[in-house]
Amino acid sequence: MNSFNYYVTEYLEYCECRKRLDPKTIKAYRIDLKQYENYQKAYLEFYSKDTVDRYITHLHKEYQPKTVKRKIAALKTFFHYLEYKELLEENPFSKLDIRFREAKLLPKTIPFHSIQTFLATLYNQKEKAASEHQLRCCIRDIAVIELLFATGIRISELCSLKPTDIDFENKSILIYGKGAKERILQIGNPKVLSALLLYQRAFQNDIEICGYFFVNRLKQRLSDQSVRFMINRYARLANIPQHLTPHMFRHSLATLLLEQDVDIRYIQRILGHSSISTTEIYTHVSNVKQKDILFNKHPRNFMLAGE
Repeated sequence: MNSFNYYVTEYLEYCECRKRLDPKTIKAYRIDLKQYENYQKAYLEFYSKDTVDRYITHLHKEYQPKTVKRKIAALKTFFHYLEYKELLEENPFSKLDIRFREAKLLPKTIPFHSIQTFLATLYNQKEKAASEHQLRCCIRDIAVIELLFATGIRISELCSLKPTDIDFENKSILIYGKGAKERILQIGNPKVLSALLLYQRAFQNDIEICGYFFVNRLKQRLSDQSVRFMINRYARLANIPQHLTPHMFRHSLATLLLEQDVDIRYIQRILGHSSISTTEIYTHVSNVKQKDILFNKHPRNFMLAGE
């Protein structure tokens, strides 16, 4: 057989050109496969079942379950490709038991009152802006947070938005999600729409130069990390002790919609989940409905015994 690196290069080209995977996915595959390449050098055959089995044990010793799951998946799809190309007599994963118990971590959400406080702080900072630069930053930051919470958009999706993706006339936004899947969401709140319109007017020239909707001070695409820093800064100003992340606005929207009796399949579509099982995790987070049921609708409340 050719070298492991030869097949990885061929496989990644296949992922890019034939499967049209997201560049971030291909980058992750490259990193994970490089790690396996470094590990398997101590063994004779990279395609040996024993080598793969030892590597999986090594992963479990070094990483958390979620990371292990991703790295195994990257390696498994690679060997599936080699099998598909008939380069292997037997896929090493065919008789390997790779199942393991993975703790389900509930998504972290932001309490409703904290979101209110956070937004109020944003608008207050805008009113107190001492310079044109500060005012522009506040206008942009408000638009970012309003859109995060209004749509539950992923931070990578938000930073990748193009000016043509937002249709102000129809009050809708086109989002390119994971796996090159598109979804259209409506912007129903007037304040959110006003924030986006104000931002567009203030940054019109920068947007045209950059080619992306959200830009930084260098007229370049706003990065994920910049949004994280921005959220941390406003959280401190708002005296919110909880560590906030962009994804928590997404989790919070889903949970709050669920508490408003929105059908879970609509929430699935809004968030862009391919599987309803991914969305169902929010049913374990929503405590408001559970409290209402146990306090007001429990059958013990309708029994006379003990009065």
